[in-house]
Amino acid sequence: MTSKTLIDDAVFNSSTLGSKGFADRLFAHWFSRLVYAQIWEDPQSDIDALQLKPGANILTISSGGCNALAYLSTDPAAVHAVDLNGAHLAMLEMKKQAIKHLPDYDSVLHFLGNASQTDNIKRYQRHIRPHLSQDASDFWESRSILGKFGKPRFHYFSKNAYQHGLLGDFIGFAHGLVKLMGGDLKKLATARNMEEQASLFEKYLAPVFENKLFQFLARQPIALYSLGIPPSQFAALKHDAKQGLPNLFKERMRHLACDFPLDQNCFAHQAFARCYDTNTQTALPMYLQKRYFSSLRTNIDRIYPHHTNLTDFLRQQPRASMDAYLFLDAQDWMDQQQLTELWEQVTRTAAPQAKVVFRTGGSESPLENMLPPQLLSAWTTDTAHNRKLYATDRSAIYGGMHLYIKNEIL
Repeated sequence: MTSKTLIDDAVFNSSTLGSKGFADRLFAHWFSRLVYAQIWEDPQSDIDALQLKPGANILTISSGGCNALAYLSTDPAAVHAVDLNGAHLAMLEMKKQAIKHLPDYDSVLHFLGNASQTDNIKRYQRHIRPHLSQDASDFWESRSILGKFGKPRFHYFSKNAYQHGLLGDFIGFAHGLVKLMGGDLKKLATARNMEEQASLFEKYLAPVFENKLFQFLARQPIALYSLGIPPSQFAALKHDAKQGLPNLFKERMRHLACDFPLDQNCFAHQAFARCYDTNTQTALPMYLQKRYFSSLRTNIDRIYPHHTNLTDFLRQQPRASMDAYLFLDAQDWMDQQQLTELWEQVTRTAAPQAKVVFRTGGSESPLENMLPPQLLSAWTTDTAHNRKLYATDRSAIYGGMHLYIKNEIL
């Protein structure tokens, strides 16, 4: 199937009616291209929550591929990276082949970390291009939206790859918009300690949330499509926004800007500096940190891409064969039937004490009210523990992080 067909099937469901029907169709069209050049869920939080053991079989949504690669550091048997969007799988393939075939760690850091050096064109042509799958090669060798007047997409890696894609474009737009409103996101990247982070947030960003233009835009679902937030997830945000959406967004941005040391938060660097800090190891994504490089390179062929949806992938897997599932925020897209069909397959394929981790736009898990009681009874979750997990996620853009554990059969 094409990416468009898979995305349409995922977005259009029983709630695709009336004005939401129009919004769903617009979002599906918006999402059928490269959205995430890097992922926005914290893999360290995932690994801590799942307590992954060597030899695990892991299923994750690929997105930009950073997390799927990070899980290789746990010495799994396999990481199955599923995505509806072929562009995301092409990004994963680029990162995979860079780690596998570039000469050493420094060249990987130049290509994937800095991602803006002109020498990266030669690195791509010499070391990566010969090893790409046909689908990935078609994506990277084709031209971007500018058509015949643009350069092939592999040039992204000579012009800061992470400023591309819908999210990269959105962050660039946000910088300009915040500046127009009297703020300055780049100032937040200059903090030397957490005290300065809080001070710079109050001075250069907090006032923006009181701006009438921002308050208007915050209430428009289409304004958030480039963040990958579909209409159904926007509804969950509104439900959580007891003091209004502008205040909810303010508090989430405060969480990102102030609650973690800047030199340990790759997500804050991308949001505020629009690049990674390649001089500080702890400020890099896990998969780009030198201490994990050897294990990633050793295990790199244990990652398997799949261009399909989660439920269809699981239907092809044996009973009790999977140890860990990472669904990002995909369940926020689903209606009750889609969610039930997914969890029927999760429950069938889950090994004893298998674990599932996912995020939600709102604070509440959709499973409690949407899954049939008999299906839900096969799983256990701890709301208080989930809140603690959420507090560790440095990406800070979601309302909840949830861990479910398969019950033992007595």
